[in-house]
Amino acid sequence: MSTEAPTRRRRPRLSRETIVGWMVLILFVTLLSVVIVVHETLRLSVTDSANADVTQEIQEFRTFTQEGVDPETSRPFTSAERLLQVYLSRQQPSPDEMLVGYVGTEGTVTISRGARAPTAEAYDLTRDQELLERTTRSASGTHETPAGEMRWARTIVEVADGEDAVLLVTFFTEPAMTEADQTVRMLVMASVFALLLAGVVSWVVAGRLLRPVRLVHAAAEEITEQDLTRRIDVGDDDVSGLASTFNRMLDRLEEAFRAEQRFVDDAGHELRTPITVIRGHLELMDDDPVSRERTMRVVTQELDRMSRIVTDLLALAKADRPDFIRPVAGVDVSMLTVALEAKISALADRRWRVDQIAEGEARLDSERVTQAVLQLAQNAVQHTTEGDAITLTSEFIDDPQLGHALAISIGDTGPGVAVADRERIFQRFTHGEPPDGRRHSGAGLGLAIVSAIAEGHDGRVRVGGAPGQGAVFTLLIPVEHDHSSQDGLVPSTAEG
Repeated sequence: MSTEAPTRRRRPRLSRETIVGWMVLILFVTLLSVVIVVHETLRLSVTDSANADVTQEIQEFRTFTQEGVDPETSRPFTSAERLLQVYLSRQQPSPDEMLVGYVGTEGTVTISRGARAPTAEAYDLTRDQELLERTTRSASGTHETPAGEMRWARTIVEVADGEDAVLLVTFFTEPAMTEADQTVRMLVMASVFALLLAGVVSWVVAGRLLRPVRLVHAAAEEITEQDLTRRIDVGDDDVSGLASTFNRMLDRLEEAFRAEQRFVDDAGHELRTPITVIRGHLELMDDDPVSRERTMRVVTQELDRMSRIVTDLLALAKADRPDFIRPVAGVDVSMLTVALEAKISALADRRWRVDQIAEGEARLDSERVTQAVLQLAQNAVQHTTEGDAITLTSEFIDDPQLGHALAISIGDTGPGVAVADRERIFQRFTHGEPPDGRRHSGAGLGLAIVSAIAEGHDGRVRVGGAPGQGAVFTLLIPVEHDHSSQDGLVPSTAEG
């Protein structure tokens, strides 16, 4: 004998972490892309701005040399040194710029520094031999200095005295790059905070959205065949529709199990007696032909009764199904009434009459209506004797509760139904108490079937007649005026 403990089913991984993980991942990729784009855009903007400033300064110097005049003589400049001094004294370099003027290839005339340009102690440009050599070979370029990257351009202008005026324009990008990096760092910090906030918010939101799913899972774990009463609290969001659907499914399952249990209980309750009777007679049966015949007659009667009970129980079990009633539009009521009269008149030797026949059409399930009327007629037969009158009537009426309705009635001259019993006789296995005190055979399922058929048509069954003077059972089925060609009645006094 195995003593292994049953393997516990592994709980499925919650999708809450998956939702939060994907949301954070998508946001992370998005923010990372934004940070990279912003970083590159800012650095490119710094270099473009530096190149534009250097180019603009060179253009302004060339324009000045062509159009400017010496303020002392009001004549064109005749000295390169004087040209550079006047120009540089008038210029206001940008914060990261440094302007350097040379006469020829040697000697610095003057230097004009921006607010953020490095001081001579930090970087002495005039002693940077590598830079000076490069300025003699090219007109622009970049150069690495202790103060960071420097972009430069130079221009040479010939002056009347034969000397060359050289202007070197430099732009230090390190301060602007530092500002750009600071901006990117702030963006990164904001992105990290946004990621954390998004993670917390998405965790809370995902938890609320998936709460119906967790409740469905917990309810499914707790629901057993013996207990289907568990339901899930429903919210007002779209996802809660899942819980509503699950609750409706549980309602259907509970009703199905209840119907099945009711069928089993009813079958056991009603079939126990005939089975006991059959078994008792079979056990006492001997070889006497008369006794055997009597026993077989009793057994046959009980088997017939069992067959009727099973048929009725199956009909009641189907009454809980949505397809129990299958109405069809345009049913001819007069033809249906004639067909009903032909069928009920064969049930027993009674004075069968048709009092009225409604002419028109209605939307109904003719097979179920026939079944209900036959049940009512059989009930009338059981409570009457040979020669009593049973009357069939069909008509269109205006009912206070149902409105325009088709009324099909079976009236008899039997003992009638006591007022106190007119509600409970439609319950299963319930018999009324006749005024004459006689209890008739039957399982008490026929009127329950009639009630189920009426309710399936959204109608009802009405009981009338005075106790001791007969009973009138009326099947009421609501119809619309459009469904009847006319509400006329064909009176009839035909007897069968």
